[in-house]
Amino acid sequence: MLDSLYQEIILDHYRNPRNFGSIENPQVIARFDNPSCGDEIEVQVVLNDAQCVCEIKFQGRGCAISQASASMMTEAIQGKHVDEVKTLIEGFQGFMMGQDCLEDDFDDLEALEGVRKFPVRIKCATLAWTALSHILKEVKAKE
Repeated sequence: MLDSLYQEIILDHYRNPRNFGSIENPQVIARFDNPSCGDEIEVQVVLNDAQCVCEIKFQGRGCAISQASASMMTEAIQGKHVDEVKTLIEGFQGFMMGQDCLEDDFDDLEALEGVRKFPVRIKCATLAWTALSHILKEVKAKE
């Protein structure tokens, strides 16, 4: 029963991705791909003066897991301060490696728990998060 609910959440985010598209004038862009399966992702971000994510979008193509995870990620971090985003990235990456450390902000992301059973698919689920982590490093370097 729970597996089918999680499957529905993943498919919903894949078929109806949230924050899919491009930002007219993004501050930071990161592009990553997963050569082993062909997933591609581009994450674009605009931060406000308080270093909070005021706009985030993604583009790409790939499997349902990579695209759904990107969609869920954009919802989870919208409006968050970069320090909170870093914590969420670390929490999600830990979750994908088997730790049960998800925050309340990870409602739909729990649907990706089944991915942990398939190590080759973890990179699919974390691809957008890797791009976002790169964005945070770039933002930090500009400070």
